[in-house]
Amino acid sequence: MAGNMGSAILSGLLDATRSQSDPPISSFIVVTKTVESADRLRCQFEQDESRLLVHHGTNVWAMEQADIVILGCKPHMAELVLGEEGVRDALSGKFLISVLGGRTSQLHTRVTTQVRGPFVVRAMPNVAARVRKSMTIIEHNPALPDELNDTLCWIFSQIGEVKVLATDQFDIGSMLAGSSMAILSVVLDGILDGCVVEGIRRSEALEMAAQSLLGMAELLRQGEQPAAYRESVFSPRGATIAGILTVEKAGVRGTFAQSMIDGTRRLQG
Repeated sequence: MAGNMGSAILSGLLDATRSQSDPPISSFIVVTKTVESADRLRCQFEQDESRLLVHHGTNVWAMEQADIVILGCKPHMAELVLGEEGVRDALSGKFLISVLGGRTSQLHTRVTTQVRGPFVVRAMPNVAARVRKSMTIIEHNPALPDELNDTLCWIFSQIGEVKVLATDQFDIGSMLAGSSMAILSVVLDGILDGCVVEGIRRSEALEMAAQSLLGMAELLRQGEQPAAYRESVFSPRGATIAGILTVEKAGVRGTFAQSMIDGTRRLQG
């Protein structure tokens, strides 16, 4: 089922499987809610029409046909989709990957039959999947066979990096990998506002800020700690330390920490 995230995942998988000789997955079925969305996806992926079926409103049929089901609808629609008549039987023995919020136990309750339920795993990509730079958090499932685990990691490695976390760390991991980008965008907007006040066009400020963030990201990837990074650019009576003190006086660090805690508790609620 394809929402915005589902479309991003699909795009990454289609790109990857065009060039791979023997990929774990070679054909795809996408189900949308509306005719308009289905038509848009057919146009977007026209070159892959020989291995991509796009339908609307045929959720149970698609689950029956598939070996692996990625649930990528809007979170508020999950109850409706999984509550359709025939879903439990269609998913019996299948591999269900949810990219929605919510506990795995809740998914099991909705889709498990008296005979056999599906293997269920939660995964949380972020919006950078659109540019193949996602950080996807995967919930560790010790019952998952090695073959399915390998396929799971392969799917999300096509749109970026993958990190497997224990169940009790999954929600905070999802906040960090997914929601923190939105939270940091608030910071970025404030920085851009200041640049505009001081005479730089917003588009030019954004271009420079984006490159600065790429540089900082690479330093962090190489193991540099945030505090060490700050110390490396401080100088006596300098502009950087003056700006940092302004931020610290506002209690921003504690506010950001609380935002992660509050978001995680909302996921757990």
